[in-house]
Amino acid sequence: MTLTIQLPPETEHRLRERAVQQGETAEVVALAILVDALERDAQETTEAVEHIRRGLEDFEAGRFRSFSDFAEEQRRKHRLAGSG
Repeated sequence: MTLTIQLPPETEHRLRERAVQQGETAEVVALAILVDALERDAQETTEAVEHIRRGLEDFEAGRFRSFSDFAEEQRRKHRLAGSG
């Protein structure tokens, strides 16, 4: 697939600098950066879904506490105003 994009001058400059540092073409470096970003995004999405799933399982099993209990714990832990 061929894709053409317009880069802001500063971004293009940074990309070309990195390509020179790595001894690669700007196209090769851009592709590597894009692939890495897409893989990280997919991993973060997978992790977020897993955390949500576990949270729902905990809630359904009765493993939860009120927000006010959580907030009070955080106030005490971090010595914030309002802690008693």
